[in-house]
Amino acid sequence: MIPRYENKEITQIWSDENKFTTFLQIELELLRALELKKIIPDSTASHIEKIAKINLTRILEIELLTRHDIIAFCSSITEQCSPEFSKFFHYGVTSSDIIDTTLSIQLKASLEIVLKHLSVFNETLKTRAIETKNLITFGRSHGIYAEPMSFGQKLLGHYAEFVRRQNDLQSFYENEFTMQLSGAVGNYTILTPEIELLVANNLNLKVEPVSTQVIPRDRIAKLISLTSLLANSIERLAVEIRHLHHSDVNEVSEGFKKGQKGSSTMPHKKNPISTENLTGLARFLRSHLTLALENSILWHERDISHSSAERLYLPDHFGILCYALERFNTTLLNLEFNEDIIENKVTEQAQYLSSYYLHLLIQLCPTLTREKIYSVVQSASFSLDQDNSFQSFHQKLEAELNVTLPLVSANDLKSLYLKHVDKVFSRTIVN
Repeated sequence: MIPRYENKEITQIWSDENKFTTFLQIELELLRALELKKIIPDSTASHIEKIAKINLTRILEIELLTRHDIIAFCSSITEQCSPEFSKFFHYGVTSSDIIDTTLSIQLKASLEIVLKHLSVFNETLKTRAIETKNLITFGRSHGIYAEPMSFGQKLLGHYAEFVRRQNDLQSFYENEFTMQLSGAVGNYTILTPEIELLVANNLNLKVEPVSTQVIPRDRIAKLISLTSLLANSIERLAVEIRHLHHSDVNEVSEGFKKGQKGSSTMPHKKNPISTENLTGLARFLRSHLTLALENSILWHERDISHSSAERLYLPDHFGILCYALERFNTTLLNLEFNEDIIENKVTEQAQYLSSYYLHLLIQLCPTLTREKIYSVVQSASFSLDQDNSFQSFHQKLEAELNVTLPLVSANDLKSLYLKHVDKVFSRTIVN
């Protein structure tokens, strides 16, 4: 991970030091289970735990000779210990038992940090939505003014999506992480499912029901599909902010710190750099889904075509995801709402009343067809050029259809268009 995007907690989880420390933790739990089942001498685990130390330099030195990281790890441990105990180290397991169980532990720890950042982000997004609940804005369809709506409800829709992602990932965290100690091709030649379960309980993981010498990679693909959906959520909100940030829209703006500069040559620029950055990071995160899906297609009971890709993309994936959530949270906290501009656009237009008047006239003009009324309202709205006031629109309709209509004013807008917003908020935000 390049320093610009590094999350130190994620970096530590995926460090070689932590990986080999976790290898040792699993091996020691296996030794304790073997002792409990009277398969190896008592005190084997305590002897090794007391003496053995992780020595990265020595592991790499042995790996240059063996070209096998697990053998290098095991040799670096056993050479430190008494032969009467060290001969039981790595008893009955194969490399993938240790590697894949470690990978589950690393993934679970990484997801725990992601969930922590996501929870903070969702609270911020909820707060900003509530803050702007009664701010009336234009909703847009096809990028075109549609009808007024609550600005807060615009944000609330994004909040509901992020909560769905949080629930998905929380469910995965609680139910999907598995381990294996089933030996070569998963057939328990030396160990037993009972020993495996003892270790799983101590590691707070579930047992993989059918391990084929590796934990099936569709599990990781599922996790990355969920985090890719989260990346989609990030980009969707980022793009919304970027659109509203346009100079000719100017409804929101990212915070601009003292001393910050937007352009090397144009001093007036205040660019949406954070949401643009987040858009790029979301694309990067989604690109990993292809790797995860292809990694699930392995030869027979196992091969290691997945290994190199996982070493590269998994640490980056969770590091970038945490960085993105943390940065977006700061962006939301500092996001400025240009409330006068937002509301003035609504009060200075009248065409959007077309839907309101269409349905009102359907009730008031029983002898006219919907198509006729629609045509009249459409013509009136299209003819509002220079004078697009509420009164002008109102008068055009009354003259065309010879009816008396209640006059809508700017003061009526919130009661007309925000009357159900509290109900939408209450059913979405569940404490």
